This record gives sequence, C-alpha cells and structure tokens, in this order.
Amino acid sequence: MKNVAITKVLKLKSTTIFFVHGILDPIDFLALQAIRKGLDDLPGSNYFTSWDFTSEPCNFAGVYCDGDKVIALNLGDPRAGSPGLTGNLDPSIGKLSALAEFTVVPGRITGALPESMSQLKNLRFLGVSRNFISGDIPASLGQLRELQTLDLSFNQLTGNIPWAVGALPTLSNVILCHNQLSGSIPPFVSPRLTRLDLKHNELSGTLLPNSLPSSLEYLSLSWNLLTGPVDYHLTRLNRLNYLDLSLNRFTGCIPGILFTFPLTNLQLQRNLFTGPVLPMSQVTIPTVDISFNRFFGEISPLLSNVQNLYLNNNRFTGQVPAVLVDRLLTAGIQVLYLQHNFLTGIEINPTVEIPVSSSLCLQYNCMIPPVQTACPLKAGKQKSRPTDQCVEWKGQKGRPTHSAHLAFWNFQIIVYISQMLETIKTKKTTALQILLPTPVLRYNSKKPDLAEIAAFTTRRP
Repeated sequence: MKNVAITKVLKLKSTTIFFVHGILDPIDFLALQAIRKGLDDLPGSNYFTSWDFTSEPCNFAGVYCDGDKVIALNLGDPRAGSPGLTGNLDPSIGKLSALAEFTVVPGRITGALPESMSQLKNLRFLGVSRNFISGDIPASLGQLRELQTLDLSFNQLTGNIPWAVGALPTLSNVILCHNQLSGSIPPFVSPRLTRLDLKHNELSGTLLPNSLPSSLEYLSLSWNLLTGPVDYHLTRLNRLNYLDLSLNRFTGCIPGILFTFPLTNLQLQRNLFTGPVLPMSQVTIPTVDISFNRFFGEISPLLSNVQNLYLNNNRFTGQVPAVLVDRLLTAGIQVLYLQHNFLTGIEINPTVEIPVSSSLCLQYNCMIPPVQTACPLKAGKQKSRPTDQCVEWKGQKGRPTHSAHLAFWNFQIIVYISQMLETIKTKKTTALQILLPTPVLRYNSKKPDLAEIAAFTTRRP
C-alpha cells in the first residue's frame, strides 16, 4: 500500500469538510475489520461492496478520515429505500478513538449497544435508529462529554434512561422515542438542549423540578404513563414551538401563558387536565388539541384564530362564542370539534353551508333541541352517553333541579304544540284537547304545572 495523500469529502449538515489522509492507523484498521465481520448487507443492499481491505479503508463507503484516524463512520446506504444492514455492532467500535460521528441507516441490526462506546471521548453525534437494538442504554454513555446528538429511536431498548445521560453538558438533541424505556425522566441539565423526544415508551412518575431546561424548542412526551401536574414546568419553556404531552395521565391546570409561546402545534389530548382554559391574549397557534380531558367553564373567544381546534370530550359549558362560528363560516377555522361537552347554545343559521374545507362537530352537548347533524367521518364514531348527563344535578343523585325540569317541559310543550297546530291545519280539527304526549308523561310521575312552565318561558331571554 503506497503512502500517498488521498482527499475525501464529508458533508455534515450545511458544512463541507475536506479530509486529507494517508495510511490508516493499524488500530483503526483492525477495528473496521471487526465491525465488518459483525455486519452484512440485507438483500438488495450493496453497501459493503467497497469495503475491500486490500485497499485504503479511508476510501470505503461511509468511512471518513482525518490523517490516519477515522473521525466519522456512517454505516449503510443512506439513500431512501435502502434495505440497510443486519448483524451486531462489534465492541471494537470503541477502538476508533478519534470518532466524532457514528450513524447506522435503518435495517435489522440486533443486540445491545456496546459498552465500549464510552471510550469514544470525541463523539459528538450518535445515531442508531430504526433497527432492533435491545437491552439497556449503557450508563457509560454519560462519559461522552462532547456528545451533542443522541438518537436511538425506533428500537427495542428497555430499562431506565440513565441519569448520567441527562447530565451530559453539551446535548442539543435527545431522540429516544418508540422504544420500551421505563422509569422516570431524569433531569436534563444541558443549556443547549433544544429537542427532547421521548414519546411511545413506558415512562412513568412525575416530572422532577428543573428536569426540563428552558432552552427546549421541541418537547414530545406522548404515549407514556407520566402523571402529576406540569404547570410549573410549562411556564419556564417559553421557547417551545412544538409541545406534545398527549396520552399520559397528567393532572392539574394549564397556565394561560402557555398560549403565548411561539407554538405551531399544541397537543394535550387524553390526559386528566382540569380547570378553565384561559389564554392571556389572542391565540395564534395553528393547531390546538386539548380533547379528552376534564377542562370546564366557557370556551374562550381568544381561541378564534386557531385553525384546527379540538375541544371535544371535556366539560365546557355555555354558548359557543359567536366569533368562533364566524371564523368557521369564513374558513378561518378548518376544524372545530366540540362534541361531548355540556354546551347549551350556538348562534348559527341552520340553513347556512359550512365551507367544504371546514369541519364542525357538535353532537352530544346540552342544546335544546339536541343537535342532529352528523359529525364528519374523520371525527370518528361518536359514542352515545347517558340521556341524563346534561341534567343539572342537585342534592340526591337522580333528581334534576327545578330549572332542568322546566327547560325539559318547555321544549316538549313547544314541540307538542307545533305538532298539534300542524294537525289542525291538515285535518281541519275544530276542537283541540291539549294533552301531554305519552313520552313526556313517562319522564316524571308528577304532572307538570303548566302555569309554572309558562312563567319560566317568559323569563327566558
């Protein structure tokens, strides 16, 4: 092998770096040989065809050198649709002492992450995603003090997230989603951390104080088993542009200041959040999903600029703000889901046509008469709920309040009188004996006081 200078180009993000190298260090040479023995191309992949150890390894596909040392190793064909690699990661990877970047394309690599990776003191980027890596995340990765990006997503990792990993001082991206990680979330101390993605795991417990740095711009903890309040944590994360806490068991209130953050997507659905939703100013977040919680109170008109608004399956009461209806009819709101709440009214012309690009779902509220218009198919199948859910309860369970009785009778009588007037018109009835319909009589064994109902009707606005 001739000792001649060879130039190779590595494109890392937006930077193009030229490396000049000669004969590879023997330790690195042997490490590459061991790595090659542990891996093979999947059918359809030709990545290793260039790995001919009778030639200079720094010319191999995915191998980048600086001088006589390997500084970057990108295993597998990075082109979209490449089948990837199979086999195991050999512990000899820890011998590549100058390695700053190590990545593997999606494939079928199995086994554990080698503990020897802790020897890569210069490693800044570690990306082994979309394979079948199993076992624990080595706590020894906490020795990689220069590590900036850790992406082990879409694998079969188990166990806890090591606290030593959370303590790494230069982390900017941590992506551990779609694994089987359990236990609590350790504190992440890096002031440079902008992306934390832990969704689709089995993490549990409450968030520890100061566990999330204020530098975060992207936070996804969805599809876990996390509990407890988060309002303290959220008030500090004023740089967030994406927040997804959905499908957990978080409790407590949502601070109004959250709606002032530069968010483009707010996903809080399917938790146990409660309290009123009180934005501090006009909300400009394009998508807000707070469905399937326990929020109550009236819907804030400050949500009218949200393009996709999911408020369904909560305990909201009162009228639908007119400004939301106006925005819906002008296609300013594309999705407005209000089903399964306790709303009592909406001012909308029943003959008006909702824009094709917009969707409205109002079923299963407390409006009189009840909404009959079906929800869009994309809203999903609407489960029915008990017919007495909208009754104002007071005292002993099963006894509706005075106003609830009157509202019910008022509606039934209006319907009945309308029916009888139609009968008079069509059948030329000369005498009308007003009797309450049988279904109404079955509502309560006590005969209603019609004078009381009439008085109640005149009091209504």
